[in-house]
Amino acid sequence: MVRNFELTSNLLKDVLVIKTEGYINNAGGEKILQEFENHFENGVTKVLIDIENSRVVNSIGISFLIEIIEKLNSKGGKLFFQNLDPSIEKTFTIMGLFQFAEKISTVDEIK
Repeated sequence: MVRNFELTSNLLKDVLVIKTEGYINNAGGEKILQEFENHFENGVTKVLIDIENSRVVNSIGISFLIEIIEKLNSKGGKLFFQNLDPSIEKTFTIMGLFQFAEKISTVDEIK
């Protein structure tokens, strides 16, 4: 059973860290985008999405992540992912997300 989507976020220095829990579909993707936009308007250009507690991302969820990547790229920013499930990592690789975003182990890797 896929649980309802939830997220938490906080700013660590100049990085917006979003932790997700549950299925990243249209509703989950939209919540991530809204949280991102709230901070992007205030100048945040580095975003880390920790998806350790999200085991499923569908194509609509990915489309929201691509929208975030496009907005960050327009301002010289970058999207980072942490704690990727192997199947999600494979999907992101196939979709080409890692050409524009980066997989990291810790927030300390963000420069």
